[in-house]
Amino acid sequence: MAGLDIPDEYELQRSMSKKCCSPDNSACEGVFGRLKNDMFYNTDWTGIGIDKFVTILTDYLVWYNERRIKKSLGYMSPMEYRRNLGFVA
Repeated sequence: MAGLDIPDEYELQRSMSKKCCSPDNSACEGVFGRLKNDMFYNTDWTGIGIDKFVTILTDYLVWYNERRIKKSLGYMSPMEYRRNLGFVA
């Protein structure tokens, strides 16, 4: 199946608008950069199994979306901001 796009081949929908879309890529890179700086770097992961790592990552993502406040969102968390706009119940 040479030349077939993998998302098309497996009937997947891209989470970003299209291949090599710089604005989408920079937003994603920002999130992953913050995650690495906040959670991953300067942490001793010795002896941490995959299950514990997934728990730590999940806890971080919950904090990132539900409790971390942002000045640009009127000092609300991203989830609180979305609820305020009526995007989330």
